[in-house]
Amino acid sequence: MLKSKTFVKKTRAGGVMKIVREHYLRDDIWCGSDICAECKHECAVLQRDPFIESNLCSYLHYVIPDTNVVLHQIDVLENPVICNVIILQTVLQEVRHRSAPVYKRLKDIIHEKEKHFYTFTNEHHKETFIEREPGESANDRNDRAIRVAAKWYSQHLEKSRAEADGPKVVLLTNDQGNKRKAEESGLLVYRCEEYIKSLIANPELVDCLALSNDDKNDITSSKMIFPEHLPLSRIQAGIKSGTFLQGTFRASRDNYLEASVFVQGEGEDSTEVLIQGLQNLNRAVYQDLVAVQLLPRNQWVAPSSIVLQDEGAAKDDNEEDKDEEAESLRMSAAESARKPTGKVVGIIKRNWRPYCGMLNPSQIKESTRHLFTPADRRIPRIRIETRQASTLAGHRIMVAMDGWPRHSRYPNGHFVRSLGNAGDKETEQEVLLLEHDVPHQAFTQAVLSFLPKMPWVITPEEMARREDLRHLTVCSVDPPGCTDIDDALHCRDLDNGNLEVGVHIADVSHFIRPGNAMDIEAANRGTTVYLCGKRIDMVPELLSSNLCSLRSNVERLAFSCIWEMNHKAEIIKTRFTKSVINSKASLTYAEAQMMIDTTKNDDVTKSLRGLNKLAKILKKQRIKKGALTLSSLEVRFHIDSETHDPIDLQTKELMETNSMVEEFMLLANISVAQKIFDEFPDCALLRKHPAPPPSNYDILLKASKSKGVEIHTDSAKALADSLDVARVDGFPYFNTLLRILATRCMMQAVYFCSGMDSDFLHYGLASPIYTHFTSPIRRYADIIVHRLLAVAVGADSTYPDLMDKQKQAALSNNLNYRHKMSQYAQRASVAFHTQLFFKSRGILNEDGFVLFVRKNAIIVLIPKFGLEGTVFFDAKDKAGPALVFDEEGPTLKVEQHTFRLFDKVKVTISLDASNIQHQKIRMSLIEPVIAGVSVPPPDVEPQAKKPKLDR
Repeated sequence: MLKSKTFVKKTRAGGVMKIVREHYLRDDIWCGSDICAECKHECAVLQRDPFIESNLCSYLHYVIPDTNVVLHQIDVLENPVICNVIILQTVLQEVRHRSAPVYKRLKDIIHEKEKHFYTFTNEHHKETFIEREPGESANDRNDRAIRVAAKWYSQHLEKSRAEADGPKVVLLTNDQGNKRKAEESGLLVYRCEEYIKSLIANPELVDCLALSNDDKNDITSSKMIFPEHLPLSRIQAGIKSGTFLQGTFRASRDNYLEASVFVQGEGEDSTEVLIQGLQNLNRAVYQDLVAVQLLPRNQWVAPSSIVLQDEGAAKDDNEEDKDEEAESLRMSAAESARKPTGKVVGIIKRNWRPYCGMLNPSQIKESTRHLFTPADRRIPRIRIETRQASTLAGHRIMVAMDGWPRHSRYPNGHFVRSLGNAGDKETEQEVLLLEHDVPHQAFTQAVLSFLPKMPWVITPEEMARREDLRHLTVCSVDPPGCTDIDDALHCRDLDNGNLEVGVHIADVSHFIRPGNAMDIEAANRGTTVYLCGKRIDMVPELLSSNLCSLRSNVERLAFSCIWEMNHKAEIIKTRFTKSVINSKASLTYAEAQMMIDTTKNDDVTKSLRGLNKLAKILKKQRIKKGALTLSSLEVRFHIDSETHDPIDLQTKELMETNSMVEEFMLLANISVAQKIFDEFPDCALLRKHPAPPPSNYDILLKASKSKGVEIHTDSAKALADSLDVARVDGFPYFNTLLRILATRCMMQAVYFCSGMDSDFLHYGLASPIYTHFTSPIRRYADIIVHRLLAVAVGADSTYPDLMDKQKQAALSNNLNYRHKMSQYAQRASVAFHTQLFFKSRGILNEDGFVLFVRKNAIIVLIPKFGLEGTVFFDAKDKAGPALVFDEEGPTLKVEQHTFRLFDKVKVTISLDASNIQHQKIRMSLIEPVIAGVSVPPPDVEPQAKKPKLDR
């Protein structure tokens, strides 16, 4: 049966186009119920006896939620208790248009077999499809379509109920008008809240309910604390006229009464608007897209220098932060560096997500209203209702925001789920992954179904398509314990006196084909995430640690970049080929270094020595061109093999072999970048590193000047050259500190599509073009680059998305986001394990260097542990030391002693666990000794433990 609609549309050119839309209706779409005798189907989704204990619906029943129930109560629908749910096509389409995150979560639920969620395509069933009536809104038409489908289900299943005690259908809606009309049609219909509250066997589900408008008004006071948000129409008009600015809201970690809004402009026209004070912040939350109005210039202020945390007991909704706001503004008013200052006038788009944190139980007995404190200090505390406060005390929990009324001091939200005991290693790791948005769920069956069948072998047909390089002396050099080996190398003499050097990279793109479930999942994950003692793979382990890993003495598929070089490391010829290799050795950096340094002369050792000799020349050439050699301290934990707790902590040592591998990976990436750009100038996936703005170097210049050393920052080469000669007599660590500081001045390197940008420069490498080719097991960008290179050399065919620069640009944005969050997650993991280490070691005394100077503190670097911490000097107490801060130095005078950048100090290091959610490393000054600055006595004597196996 065919329905069609014809209408005419005016084109841009002024012509008229006739459009015919066809809509096919069918009578063979089955209902999905196992009890139904009329719809015969082998794979029923809805169970025969869908029992759930309810004092409202004592009969067997299926549930049909309307669109708003799905959008606002997705946390409830995800609960394992809620099963046998019919999701109408009308609802699914509306959810897809209104909220991509909820749509994805709903699709994930539908794919869980044990949940028994069935999608009924009511828009294509001849008995449930309805036409939109004249004058009827789209929303009213969809509500009617939902009622019609629910009515059809009731009548359809009635035949089965005549033969057995079959299930009924219950419609859930929070729309009063929709509910009334459904009741008039004879449907079983309830508000979502009353249905969930009727599930007497599962009272915990009530905590997961998102607050309705009635509930929101019920739990807040009537006094208006915040200005009203402007409607979207006024906001859009104001942005167009220039009255308002649009930008991303970025809350401060240190001061809950301060934030900034980043307003994206053309080129260097981007600006940052400072927001101060509760009313000016006006209920905006970190990462919201907001509209701001600039204040008159005489009201502009500078960023506050004080730390304000919204902690302790809940403030009453009628209570204002006048004292704190006044102090914040007073401190700022004294500053000379005023910034454009404004106020939030409206919210364009909320970017809320579920938040991890801990419950602050109310001090009022029997109260069900409590405050939740998020782990992320940039998120405000959230008021929730729960009857599980005593159970959840001391637990990490997840909470979602529902809204933030004008008369509420805090946003309202609801409990989602408990994550476990605070401080527990597994719980904290889960929090870390959730807070940094790292996809870490197990790979679905749909993804795993695209893995090759075992045992896997290279077929003769595949061998014929590739170059056989199994005879070459190829070896890999990696960190100890590495199982996902992406790259291997070889070097051999040629008959003409030159050298052949090869970089062989795992051919992951052979196993992950474009557009399948595994490819989509890898693209979403973007990167493998390495935590302390745990790895979150981008691709399933069968690939990452086995079939793609270039392990020794097994045949593996590779994509090879092979150069002919002379002994001056000058490239004579470059070629790229799909290949088969058989690595002769899987070495660690230390093992490879030992082989190079010994008198052995086997094939692997000779290959390593040749590679090392060329790498040194390549590095000199790079540095001569202006490549930067920066520094950042990486740490390694020695883990107890039984408890898996850190028992030792030290900075990683770099060897010549680290540099050797790095040089050839860089060279391969540059060679491939040039090749794919030459072939595909509009859609090559490249990586650039923008030059930092001059203001970024201020702290570096001040630090060098304080020691009488001159640093030039006109170009990367000028910076590199001046860093190379920066020395201070009697201070051997000075150059390393300077390079650490220079690293902090750099911008973030990013992926981009060549057709969408004209600036390709990689500032840090001093390379005009660059990409990532050498790590496809752990980076999705490399898989795309492999596909581009394969098409360029005729080894594979292309596909539309690969040549679409818009889609490449969108992919680049996701990869940049995933890469950034992966780095943050890794740092958070190191910080947590550092806390575990100091928890077991008690208080330690260590030497350090002043890395930064603040108004009431110094930030100290401990080279032994690669650790940074803050030594505070509290001047608020009359008995505290006198502080004088000079921003130009910068210097901080504490009593009679003046602290400068890079000064050597001695500190005690301990774990401050007074706040279980925000534990931190505490440092106190020992040397120099300053009157009025006390050192706390050690709580426990540090106990030396014998290090066990380094894992």
